[in-house]
Amino acid sequence: MYSFIIFLYALAVYIVAFFGHKKARKMVRGQMKTWHKLKYRIDKNEKYIWFHAASLGEFEQGRPLIERIKKEHPEKKILLTFFSPSGYEVRKDYPYADVVCYLPFDTKISAKAFLHYVKLEKVFFIKYEFWRNYITQLKKKNVPIYSVSSIFRRKQIFFRWYGWWYKYMLRRFTHFFVQDERSKELLATLGVNQVTVMGDTRFDRVIDIMKASKEFPLVDKFTYRAENQKKNQTDIEKYDDKFPVLVCGSTWPVDEEFIIPYFNRNFRMKMVLAPHVVSEEHLQQIEQKLTRPSVRYTKASKEEIDKAECLIIDCYGLLSSVYRYATVAYVGGGFGVGIHNVPEAAVYGIPVIIGPNNEKFREAQQLLEIGGCKEVNNAREFEKLLDTFFAHPELKKRAGEAAGNYIMDHAGAAEKIYRFVFQSEEEKD
Repeated sequence: MYSFIIFLYALAVYIVAFFGHKKARKMVRGQMKTWHKLKYRIDKNEKYIWFHAASLGEFEQGRPLIERIKKEHPEKKILLTFFSPSGYEVRKDYPYADVVCYLPFDTKISAKAFLHYVKLEKVFFIKYEFWRNYITQLKKKNVPIYSVSSIFRRKQIFFRWYGWWYKYMLRRFTHFFVQDERSKELLATLGVNQVTVMGDTRFDRVIDIMKASKEFPLVDKFTYRAENQKKNQTDIEKYDDKFPVLVCGSTWPVDEEFIIPYFNRNFRMKMVLAPHVVSEEHLQQIEQKLTRPSVRYTKASKEEIDKAECLIIDCYGLLSSVYRYATVAYVGGGFGVGIHNVPEAAVYGIPVIIGPNNEKFREAQQLLEIGGCKEVNNAREFEKLLDTFFAHPELKKRAGEAAGNYIMDHAGAAEKIYRFVFQSEEEKD
């Protein structure tokens, strides 16, 4: 039944790709190239460590472990696969992987063929990746299989009566490195006990991003931060209180419906707005709603930056570094699809505001509990919260410290997993 469902899914992807669906077409073309890469780019004399991530978010969770392995063992070969174009297209040139490709659909034929081309030392599936045919073939070849940063909930198929056969697949894993105790307890109910609570490697990644965050002269100039720091390096907190900057990341139109009116009325603050969808139509919609001077990042001159009070980030790849300029951050998605990357902002030690759709995001829930993150359910709550932060710097500082400390306290999962898997081997050597 499982293989038949996968067959139907693959057929559907091929059909919509034929009719011009861009994402499906990229997936189909990418999977076709996979076989060529495996045949001609895989070194048949080497064993590979295989990392598989469904998309870009899962890759970012696996990335700290990949780079930890490469740092200690640069000679080891890394095979990195993606299922989604949103991951592959962004990271197809990732320098720490020796081969990057799409993962073919999980049919018995594809799984056997895939493992025929590449000899594997170990396999790491990130978070929610449970491909039955690949796992079955890996088990037959006695290849160790690890699940990294996985998290389990009672409502998942593994714990439903009709998902009974999934538990046998879970037992084929060598070890699970889960995010929390609840996941460990749920797996135990299925007789899956090869489990260790290690936390989420995402925290390691956001710390790495913070340490490597780029400086953007235009954003420095826009916020006056660089100029102020030159005058008095120890006075940055007072400066933030006097000239607050609201950074809104991954926003959707529903977020912007109340963010922009608040900004239009509050002339004491500046705003950096990074929409989730960067399209000309969306950018124009934003500009039409703004009544204060704004400028797009990619089109801004130094003169325009001086006049602007809202900086619109109209490109991808900057947001994780731009949060460093925030007095307060708003992370979008909580009024629709679900909040985006909260730790990416919290790592800078600033308060983070989110919408109500956050119950499935463990880090957001825990940040809410300790006060590093604040939830708003409507425009009125958003306005009241920002007014409070701007009027009472001590409350803002307390929330920011809670957010930053939470990230730092939860770091280290990648190092723990590395030691668990590789240290015994190193000691033998």
